[in-house]
Amino acid sequence: MITVDESLTEREGLLAAAGHHPYARHALRRGVAVRGWRHDGAVGWLLPPGGWSAGGAVGAPGPALDVFAAQRADGTLRAGQSVNLSHADPDEVAARLPVARLTEWDLLWATGPPPHRPEQERVVRLTEADHPALAALIEEAFPATTSRPGEPGVVDWYGIRDGDRLLACGADRSRGDIGFLAGLTVAPGHRGRGLGAALTAGMTCALFGRYDAVALGVYPDNVGAIRLYRRLGFTAAERRTSVELA
Repeated sequence: MITVDESLTEREGLLAAAGHHPYARHALRRGVAVRGWRHDGAVGWLLPPGGWSAGGAVGAPGPALDVFAAQRADGTLRAGQSVNLSHADPDEVAARLPVARLTEWDLLWATGPPPHRPEQERVVRLTEADHPALAALIEEAFPATTSRPGEPGVVDWYGIRDGDRLLACGADRSRGDIGFLAGLTVAPGHRGRGLGAALTAGMTCALFGRYDAVALGVYPDNVGAIRLYRRLGFTAAERRTSVELA
C-alpha cells in the first residue's frame, strides 16, 4: 500500500527518514512545504510547482517507481514534469512511466576541502557585469549546459580571467544544506593546462565556507572529469536517474 506519511510534511522529518542523504539535503529547500512518503525502502517527496523537479526519492528504485507511477496515473504528476530517483533500469522505468527523456548521471560529493591546486587563487566571484562574457564562453565551450546567466537556481558565478578575457567559469547552484557546482567549463583553447582543476578547487573551497558538504553532477561517460573530481576529494558517489515525463 502506498500512502503519504503525514510525519514527513516537515523538512527535518523527511531528511531524517531519508538518512540525511546528500541528494535529499540538496533537493529540499528550507522553508518550502513538501509532501513526503515511505514505501518499501524508498523515501520520497513532492515539491511545490515551478521548481526544476516535481519530486524525488532516495532508496530502493522499484518502490519509488511504484509511487511515481501511481502519482502519474492519478494526475498528481503531469507530462513535462521531472522526477529523480536512485539508479533504475531504463527498461523498468519505461515499463512503469511514460518517458519523454531519461538521463543517468552520477552525484559526487566531498565532505572536506580539496587538496590545493596550482592557480586556484585565480578563481574569483563574478558579477552581473560579467554576464555577457559568461554567455559567450558558455556558448563556445559548453552549449549543452542548463546553467546560464540569469537562470533561476543559479546563486553565483565564479571564473578565471586572463586580463579582460574569461577563460573558465562555473555556476554555484547550492540549495538546502549542500553546496553544489554546475556548468564547469574551460575555453577550448585553454584546456589541458590545469584550469579545470583550479576552478573546481577554488569554487569548492569557497562553498565549504558555507556548507559541510559540496556536491556536483557528472555524466558516467565523462571519465576524465570523474577522475579529476575524485582527486579533488569527491570520493562519495551515487548513480541517479532523472525522468522527464511524457
